[in-house]
Amino acid sequence: MFFTDVVYVGVDPSAGERPVRYAALDHELKLVALDEVDLEKLLSFIGSLDQALVAVDAPQAPNKGFMSRPAIRERYNLRPGGDTWQAWRVCEYELRSRNIRLYNTPEDPQEARGWVQSGFELFSRLEKMGFRKYVQGEEPHQRLLIEARSHAGYTLLLERRPFSKDTLEGRLQRQLTLYLEGIDLDNPMHALEEITRHHLLTGHLPLERLHEPEALDAMMAAYTGYLVGRHPERITQVGERSEGLITLPASKLKDLYH
Repeated sequence: MFFTDVVYVGVDPSAGERPVRYAALDHELKLVALDEVDLEKLLSFIGSLDQALVAVDAPQAPNKGFMSRPAIRERYNLRPGGDTWQAWRVCEYELRSRNIRLYNTPEDPQEARGWVQSGFELFSRLEKMGFRKYVQGEEPHQRLLIEARSHAGYTLLLERRPFSKDTLEGRLQRQLTLYLEGIDLDNPMHALEEITRHHLLTGHLPLERLHEPEALDAMMAAYTGYLVGRHPERITQVGERSEGLITLPASKLKDLYH
């Protein structure tokens, strides 16, 4: 368990044309920061923290080709000489084979999507600032860094694939999940209670208490970091350490998520 003054920062990177969204939680799951800033301001905020665990909702590095290695393919009952799943990192295969949807990370960084490249840069910059990648079971460090995929986090906590995050029901579902996990948020069900026939007919819904998808993803990443620091028995890591581990907010994974 970490010290009580650690701040858990979750980051939802952008492709560069919009600010980076981040959320920060304290050891009591109170939201101490929620903002969208450029990368330099984000790094300045993180650098000002004496102790921090940063969870980034993006791949930490390009694909290193581990899924082409015979020993790893045999581990997953894949044909050693086959080419299926070679475009995926091991951690991504572990999730995608369970029907948890996510993009594969290419070997060439220039072929990666913009937000993925932003994730690469963020991990690199944070490591230069002294952050160390967390591996379950190791001794805690004052500055730790994890890859935490928010969609997978919601899937594990719900034990099913969530609604699309860009829909009203997806936002309600995600905020309710975080609320029930103990994060100091408004109960999203109150937003539903405030909707009247007049609101629906006029097209003006009172959704001020409901957070945007990027903020909810940043909060899920921060919550995953919180579990690493306060309840490490409630997390799982998948993948290969030398290629990249994804940290998840549950102690076990189901074989398949519907």
